[in-house]
Amino acid sequence: MATTNLSDYKPLNISNADEYSIGIVVSEWNDFVTYNLRNGAIETLKAEGIKEENIHIYYVPGAFELSFASMKLCKSNKFAAVIAIGNVIRGETPHFDYVCSGVTQGIKDCNILTDTPAIFCVLTDDTKEQSIARSGGNLGNKGVEAAVTALKMIDFNNKTSKL
Repeated sequence: MATTNLSDYKPLNISNADEYSIGIVVSEWNDFVTYNLRNGAIETLKAEGIKEENIHIYYVPGAFELSFASMKLCKSNKFAAVIAIGNVIRGETPHFDYVCSGVTQGIKDCNILTDTPAIFCVLTDDTKEQSIARSGGNLGNKGVEAAVTALKMIDFNNKTSKL
């Protein structure tokens, strides 16, 4: 596990950030984690110039449903990027492995089957404490990192759109 704050970054100064719409899909399962990730992403997007009215939040029951919702948003071509936010904490059964694998593959599919960057912000931790540490605790907030990644991928998409 990382031992430093993962959320420190330099301002990106993305040109025309106020013109971009961002879709965020948030799992309601483990909302004590996912809502902190959502808040970190929103605060970062706004700080980087994305207008609040251009940040669109959608909720799904659990992490497994993130793939469907993210693909739907990516295929709509209404968003410059989509951020999938979820949390899966290991239990005593292999359910953890199946959910983590499914959502990982689903978000990957969004990236290879659409032209909209889909950002993976799904914490897959062994304990509740690890999830808390990575969602605004002593290890930062992965939601912040997801927002920064979304903006960098939008910039990449814009720079390579004429290739």
